Amino acid sequence: MSPFEALAEPNRRRILDVLRDGERPAGDLVDALSISQPGVSKHLKLLREAGLVRTRAEGRRRLYSLEPGGLSELDAWLAPYRRFWAGRLAALEDHLEREQ
Repeated sequence: MSPFEALAEPNRRRILDVLRDGERPAGDLVDALSISQPGVSKHLKLLREAGLVRTRAEGRRRLYSLEPGGLSELDAWLAPYRRFWAGRLAALEDHLEREQ
């Protein structure tokens, strides 16, 4: 699964939102998102396969965190759109300054 396919599902985006705050065990994600434990596990597996999440064992627990490498692929894809909007916003700013 590509990172783009992984992000198409809203619950997977919500998991990434929670993981922005740092590493978490799956149980914390279940509590934070009100999704069943099997559902969270399924989404985490797909996010790992897409390269967006990594896991680390700590004793009997598995901790999940964002994977910067997978996110960099998304960032690279978004870069041209940022330039597009930056240019548009700069033009709007120039227009508004001329109107004053």
